[in-house]
Amino acid sequence: MRMSSSCVRKLRIYRIGLQRMVALALLMVSLIAALPVWAQTFDEAKATYEHGDYAIAFESFRALAEQGDADAQYNLGLMDKKGVGVPQDDLEAARLWRQAAEQGHAEAQCNLGVMYDEGRGVLEDAKEAVRWFRQAAEQGLAEAQFNLGLMYAQGRGVMEDAGEAIRWYRQAAEQGHAEAQYKLGVMYQGGLKLPNIVAVSPTQYKLVYAEGRGMPEDAGEAVRWFRQAAEQGLAEAQYKLGVMYAEGRGVPEDAEEAVRWFRQAAEQDHAKAQWWLRLRGLVEDDP
Repeated sequence: MRMSSSCVRKLRIYRIGLQRMVALALLMVSLIAALPVWAQTFDEAKATYEHGDYAIAFESFRALAEQGDADAQYNLGLMDKKGVGVPQDDLEAARLWRQAAEQGHAEAQCNLGVMYDEGRGVLEDAKEAVRWFRQAAEQGLAEAQFNLGLMYAQGRGVMEDAGEAIRWYRQAAEQGHAEAQYKLGVMYQGGLKLPNIVAVSPTQYKLVYAEGRGMPEDAGEAVRWFRQAAEQGLAEAQYKLGVMYAEGRGVPEDAEEAVRWFRQAAEQDHAKAQWWLRLRGLVEDDP
């Protein structure tokens, strides 16, 4: 029995409707599969990264970064810089960190400063490095404060200014930054020579000394800063603290305590500490 034309038309319509339903279902499946990527919050994307799902984390951070999320821009820049989940790309890292830095993201400002200081992903520009370090340092980021102190100590991007170097080192050191603590210890250990008079401001730790006088040596203060850095595992500070105990500077002379700190530094392959221990017959020379 032949179908009527109306039945054929209805059957055709049904088949077309079924095809559309299948296509719609497939589309929904694909969207659901993509949902963890483009619908993740920043915290979810971070958790995905920490779980080691770098490809999904990268896409999640990228989606958020394109929406202007500064934290996502910063983290996406880190992945580009380290080559995690994607090929290593300094240019892209610098671009993303600039976007975050311009929104006031302190860590991005600091990292962008490093890129300018080293000429990675951007043209080397010490003044621009200082500009970004300063913005992050003024927000209280210890790493940026330390970097800014280095720039002043070395006269890179700014006029050399030991007083400013001390000021920024101290701010970082008081937050527990080991390298800044070590730098302060060195300054107090041997004194600091300033070629010119610098303006004084007690609240900013600036000092005034004429040529030849320098910053007074303060062995006790040197020991204090060396100890803080040494207790964080900084080998150079451990060695310096050992020297202070060996020579009785800033602390009573104590050979056992000196050896204790030398050993800790030597275990981190600190050459001078190893030499000191060999010299006193506390370790054997390599065959």
